[in-house]
Amino acid sequence: MAARNYDIPELRRLDVAHHLPAQANYGEIQALGGSRIITRAEGSTIFDGEGNAILDGMAGLWCVNVGYGRDELVRTAAEQMQELPFYNTFFKTATPPTVLLATKLAELLGGDLQHVFFNSSGSEANDTVMRMVRHYWNVSGQPKRTVFISRRNAYHGSTMAGASLGGMKAMHPIGGLPIPGVEHVAQPYKFGEGFGEDDESFYARCAQEIEDRILAVGPENVAAFIGEPVQGAGGVIIPSKSYWKRVDAICKKYGILLVIDEVICGFGRLGEWFGFQHFGVTPDLVPMAKGLSSGYLPISAVGVSHKIVEVLREKGGDFVHGYTYSGHPVAAAVALKNLEIIEREGLVQRVKNDIGPYYAAALSRLESDPLVGEVRTLGLIGAVEIVSKRGTNERFTGEEGKAGPIVRDACIRNGLMVRGIRDSIVMCPPLIITREEIDRMVDFIGRALRESEPALRALKAEVKA
Repeated sequence: MAARNYDIPELRRLDVAHHLPAQANYGEIQALGGSRIITRAEGSTIFDGEGNAILDGMAGLWCVNVGYGRDELVRTAAEQMQELPFYNTFFKTATPPTVLLATKLAELLGGDLQHVFFNSSGSEANDTVMRMVRHYWNVSGQPKRTVFISRRNAYHGSTMAGASLGGMKAMHPIGGLPIPGVEHVAQPYKFGEGFGEDDESFYARCAQEIEDRILAVGPENVAAFIGEPVQGAGGVIIPSKSYWKRVDAICKKYGILLVIDEVICGFGRLGEWFGFQHFGVTPDLVPMAKGLSSGYLPISAVGVSHKIVEVLREKGGDFVHGYTYSGHPVAAAVALKNLEIIEREGLVQRVKNDIGPYYAAALSRLESDPLVGEVRTLGLIGAVEIVSKRGTNERFTGEEGKAGPIVRDACIRNGLMVRGIRDSIVMCPPLIITREEIDRMVDFIGRALRESEPALRALKAEVKA
């Protein structure tokens, strides 16, 4: 479908005049004369109002798993809107798509995770987690168990609770965060924080810090540990399976709930339906979003274990929490159809056995670049670390965060949408991406590194001067 004939200069002017974009520097947007206007998309490619085709290495924002332009999802939304565009779940009511989606998610989650609470975003899902976990412990007769343990540089959303659970220091000054009752421990970021250290000793040390913090806070005060299988917005931090096995064992040892945040990793991203399945752990709660609808409509969910729900049913009374759009029937219908597409086209298996290994092999070609310190991938998520000297983790200017934006901007100029997180270029393409498109991604990154090298070397020269 061709884009409509938008007046792009006028839209950019109105963007500055009236629109406040998410997580943006408003002064920078104003100086640029407005945001880039994205007008249409197809497959793995987005198109802006200037006519530029950009390969979407980020699947929107870690979410468009089945790719753009899926007519089935459009038709499903239209049919559900005609039948029942909206009804809530507050009044002891539910709608067919909502119940059917909960049933499907219980099947995919498996085990004891047989119950689902719906929200509209990953941030809302983690707000739900915090309230539900604290309510569970309160009605269980252990009201002191309120503390959540998370990790530095984790991302769990942008609401007050979500940003507090997250460990990104740059987010905390806005709103006076974190809120009380959140502790942050080491992230399993071996390249940045354990360079040269033996793998097992590093990951054991990171897990041990969780246990040490539990003991310092007092196990009787700790409600849950929360973590992403792979820290996405933190820079694609991929731990070992042994790390997660240790974390799981620590939680069980102290009777602490384990929350695995699948907002980014869920729905095939790591080559399994959920990241916890890849790492072989058994969570008690699973917040999820993004790939649930492939971003076509806002919806999120929290998978909840039966042991928690049994207590809530017996002792919990009213769970006075929820949203107008919890279980929205149109979003639920689209999510169901999205899951059907993922199953029918075998996209999870494709990531595990075909396109994921190809992606890893293709990105590994960048390892010989003099500016690349490490390439890491799992399934269809990956990162390229930029360093001032190959074979080290030395940064330009001696600190993180200067090189990433320079290379990111060069990638985008060349036609590849990526994120620059500190000094990593991170990617998370649609699960339907082709081998040819992956090869183009690698070529774009290589070209961007060459174009960026003079500016990066100039940064290093400035520091020496």
